[in-house]
Amino acid sequence: MSTDFQGFNVVITGAGSGIGLAVAKKLKALGAQVFGLDLNAGELDGVGTWIECDIGSDESVTKAFASIAGKVSKIDVLINNAGIGAQGGVEAATTEEWNKVLNINVIGTSRVSAAALPLLRKSTDAAIVNTCSVVATVGLPKRAIYSASKGAILSLTLAMAADLLPEKIRVNCVNPGTAETPWIGRLLSQAADPAKERAALEARQPMGRLVSADEVANAIIYLAHPGQKSTTGTVLAVDGGLHSLNLPK
Repeated sequence: MSTDFQGFNVVITGAGSGIGLAVAKKLKALGAQVFGLDLNAGELDGVGTWIECDIGSDESVTKAFASIAGKVSKIDVLINNAGIGAQGGVEAATTEEWNKVLNINVIGTSRVSAAALPLLRKSTDAAIVNTCSVVATVGLPKRAIYSASKGAILSLTLAMAADLLPEKIRVNCVNPGTAETPWIGRLLSQAADPAKERAALEARQPMGRLVSADEVANAIIYLAHPGQKSTTGTVLAVDGGLHSLNLPK
């Protein structure tokens, strides 16, 4: 088995399930020591060290990284994967909902990155990968708040890449399409006709199926890989062609 990440310390937010968990499992298999930041441990047991963290809280993030600093002397890879969703257009959006989603998805990514930087600077292979979304580049209906937050993540990724380039800290993001995750499963279970809604989500992606969490995890690992020293400021789509293909029905 490859040990490309042997000796690496990796921090993953939202690591208890879905894409975050898939990344954690793969990186552990590649030799990394994984620290998973999440509200709940989820399925991290045996995969990595769970550290309770609410990325929407300055205090919680500060406490989490103090805990990590007590365990390791450096962080090699930070994966900003945690986030929340929102449905509806601007008329349905409340100020409270805007503030909640932007605080977690956008400011949360920033506050976690800022907290990680002192330890990232001690690595010779430092990389940050943000989980963005196809909605950052494609307008989808009834996703106003979520789309705005992910558009901000894309721009933030590029800004961070520019700021951190002199320190040789690479920053990239991955743009998944609709992925097969517990979050999507919960949304489908709440639909009036889950089977019909699932078929619509699958048909929306040119490949005709949902993206797997493992496929997104593979893209994240590529961007984080120590062999990709020239890859920074990159937005990597894993969306079945949704952002670039317009095929006849």
